[in-house]
Amino acid sequence: MDIYKVLIFSVILFFVGCSSESNQNQQSRTFEQIEASGELRIVTRNAPTTWYINAQGDPTGFEYDLANIYSEHLGLEPTFIVKDSIYEIFQALQEGEADVAGAGLTNLQSRNAEFLVGPQYDSLHQVLVCHRDGFNPEGYDELSEVSISVIADSSYAERLNEIKQRHNPTLEWQETDNHSTEELLEKVARKKVDCTVSDSTIVEINRRYFPELRVMMQLTDLQSIVLYLPSEAKTLQGKLKKWFQQFEKTVEMDKLEDRYYGYFREFDYVDVSVMKRRIDNRLPKYKKYFKAASNEYDLPLLTVMAQAYQESHWDPEAVSPTGVKGIMMLTQNTAKSLGINERTDPKQSILGGVKYLKKMYERFKPEIESEDRLYLALAAYNVGRAHMHDAQSLARDLGKSPYHWHDMKEVLPLLSQKKYYKKLKYGYARGTEPVRYVQRIREYQHILENELN
Repeated sequence: MDIYKVLIFSVILFFVGCSSESNQNQQSRTFEQIEASGELRIVTRNAPTTWYINAQGDPTGFEYDLANIYSEHLGLEPTFIVKDSIYEIFQALQEGEADVAGAGLTNLQSRNAEFLVGPQYDSLHQVLVCHRDGFNPEGYDELSEVSISVIADSSYAERLNEIKQRHNPTLEWQETDNHSTEELLEKVARKKVDCTVSDSTIVEINRRYFPELRVMMQLTDLQSIVLYLPSEAKTLQGKLKKWFQQFEKTVEMDKLEDRYYGYFREFDYVDVSVMKRRIDNRLPKYKKYFKAASNEYDLPLLTVMAQAYQESHWDPEAVSPTGVKGIMMLTQNTAKSLGINERTDPKQSILGGVKYLKKMYERFKPEIESEDRLYLALAAYNVGRAHMHDAQSLARDLGKSPYHWHDMKEVLPLLSQKKYYKKLKYGYARGTEPVRYVQRIREYQHILENELN
């Protein structure tokens, strides 16, 4: 064999080897390989409903928490791969870069032809969202009158194409890889785009930041949100489905849903709009007092800010019909016990109110999860520790946990029902009030997180 043939043969071997290695890299891992590696690779996207970094600099989100739970069940360490687009998410599955996709993905026949469907864990509608002051399309035939932008390779684009084929041949829209659904909703709010299409859950969250958004019409029936897996991952698919059949019946699943979605009450355009203005024109005057109180009593800054907004809308001169006063709306007796001389003095009121919240916090057992403990303390601030003690006793009698907010928010309203309160030490209480109180604080905190970060 002469030198030229040797060189040609070597080149062929080189490319064959590269091709083989490339094909190997693109294969999804077997469950045995996943187990051997000790990690489960989850591909997701950066968004409030999936995976994001919170104010403390830690990753959080519904998909993030869910992935941690099923990874632990499988005895694996989760590794998160964050992609910018839906196309890249499915590409990561196809090329063996990820073992499972958890990114708020809609169950679509077009996707099911290429990938395995994992557990279904949510349901939602696709909705058309426009600016409240813009043109209001009232049917598919009027969609051609507005500019519509959606994310590329999404269920939204697929649905618009169905509408075009079946109902409105003149319908046009723009698809983008450069913006997320949340960014497109912001563009609609700022009148840079007429309309977009979104999941109903995503709109519900984002209307708190952009109250100008309005749902104009529902574009689909209920659709399922699922995990997706590579087409070869049948063992992993089976294990995840078996796990979820049990997990969806547990309190942990209820708590997970409550943590991310359970505190959104009926949308109030005026309330949210007014708060956004007050974040700019009222909050800066008192922010240093909130920071000082948060640091001194080791309570979350945004929580105490949100609580103060719920109490008084950050108005130091606020007075209720029952005589409570100031930014933290303290009673005269409570103020006296805290050493406060002037309830309408912003500094005194904020420091005193946060001190009182800390006092409530410390009256619950330290082993209670910090989030639950904080919500219980807020409820006690509102209804009184005595009635909270009654509610906890009632929770035990009903077989519910006195230490989990998910259970306590169901028990507290029972304090206004005679068949329950007549047996309790402190009697009747308007138990729905502390539940609404905590719910509103959580919502206000959510708005503050977006506006201040």
